[in-house]
Amino acid sequence: MTVIADIAAPADTATSTDRAGELINAMAALPCGHPSRSGLRDQVIEAWLPLARHLSSRYANRGEPRDDLYQVAVVGLIKAVDRFDADRGVDFAGFAIPTIVGELKRHFRDKTWSVRVPRRLQELRLAITGANSTLSNTLGRSPTVADIAAHLGISEDEVIEGLEGARAYNSTSLSTPISEGGTELGETLGGEDTGYEIAELRIALGPAMASLDEREQKIVSLRFYGNLTQQQIAEQIGISQMHVSRLLAKALVKLRNQLGTAAI
Repeated sequence: MTVIADIAAPADTATSTDRAGELINAMAALPCGHPSRSGLRDQVIEAWLPLARHLSSRYANRGEPRDDLYQVAVVGLIKAVDRFDADRGVDFAGFAIPTIVGELKRHFRDKTWSVRVPRRLQELRLAITGANSTLSNTLGRSPTVADIAAHLGISEDEVIEGLEGARAYNSTSLSTPISEGGTELGETLGGEDTGYEIAELRIALGPAMASLDEREQKIVSLRFYGNLTQQQIAEQIGISQMHVSRLLAKALVKLRNQLGTAAI
């Protein structure tokens, strides 16, 4: 993650809430473009950094590095500072906290899925997780797909779709050992086999070669199977190199046409 500029460095935790409040109010009172506003904005962000750190710490131990979460919280803080409007009658803390928390939740929603899935499925997964927890307490057992569907007011197919999408949240490394002998998961995965392509080409090449006359077949064979030069072919057949070149070009056109027709 890109490191936020120096302004996001840890602030002096001794900065009082009153002082932080005074700074944001002073900045909000200045019109946009005022020469003092930019410097005051930096001071405001620095003064409220402890709030960003405190909120980011609440989301620690969820698989994301603490520093990354802090950076995300600082982004939310900066957005709150830039969007704050004192005339709305809400104090800055009351405005900044949901803004920062929203940024943190968005980070988990958008960045921690191993495989990208549609936003609808991400939100459906969260709804199913919440319903599962609620129903487990009220029913005294694990809820069925039908229970969750009825609770959320959706179809059973949608619940199943959400459960399938949830599998994309975590992934397994291809380096994961899967046997005592040290075999890794990645070694069990198949790869592209070009042998099939070559086999298909050879099958199609047989009839295509049959469309050439005897001399053309010999020239093609000597050139591409025997790896002879046109001059060497000319000497072996007893014609000029120029004639070999013309015959080879003509034969290749025939082969291309035959192979193209076979592919269709």
